[in-house]
Amino acid sequence: MAKEKILVVDDEEDILELLSFNLSREGYQVFTAATGEEALNLSRSTNPDLIVLDLMLPGMDGLEVAKILKTDPGLRHIPIVMLTAKGEEADIVTGLELGADDYVTKPFSPRVLLARARAVLRRKTQEPSEETDVLRVHDLAIHPGRREVLVGGDPVQLTFTEFGILHFLARRPGWVFTRSQIVDAVRGEDYPVTDRSVDVQIVGLRKKLGTAGEYIETVRGVGYRFRE
Repeated sequence: MAKEKILVVDDEEDILELLSFNLSREGYQVFTAATGEEALNLSRSTNPDLIVLDLMLPGMDGLEVAKILKTDPGLRHIPIVMLTAKGEEADIVTGLELGADDYVTKPFSPRVLLARARAVLRRKTQEPSEETDVLRVHDLAIHPGRREVLVGGDPVQLTFTEFGILHFLARRPGWVFTRSQIVDAVRGEDYPVTDRSVDVQIVGLRKKLGTAGEYIETVRGVGYRFRE
């Protein structure tokens, strides 16, 4: 049975060849595009399961491509892994807030990109737990209905916001979220709180969770993720 379809978008021919070779060797069906316009056309004609998208493209850049993809009802379901140059933290944040699922910085190892691609494709097939389901991850048990958290069987008392942040991150292990995404998910888009206040909540949350607080990882310049 053929594996998933992956569209690779990059204007550097050597990168297209490198990724095409490595992804094809893993059994994926690979399509390539060198421009944003070509990427959108191929997305509509092939309906890929994943798009690996370079942000630095001639003409229409990767962020514009991501914005169009995520606002198109027929394409918005396609997960995106962004390729970025180091130091483009602002672009990474923008891309994640547009709806990208993950990112890899250049120069990169093909093995790292393959691992990220596999992880995103795996998450795509696994629906997040329902709000009423008990979520068990690592040695944590999170009870949304009772707003209760157990670490190794012992209860941990969290504030409303701390619980919301933990539940939001733990439901999507491995996903990177910006501070504003966390605020929107926990309090709603119009809640009057600064992104930086999320850092204060994370510090308190880690302290209360003890050794389990290590599961919440800081992604420098971007935000946070729960360890996979």
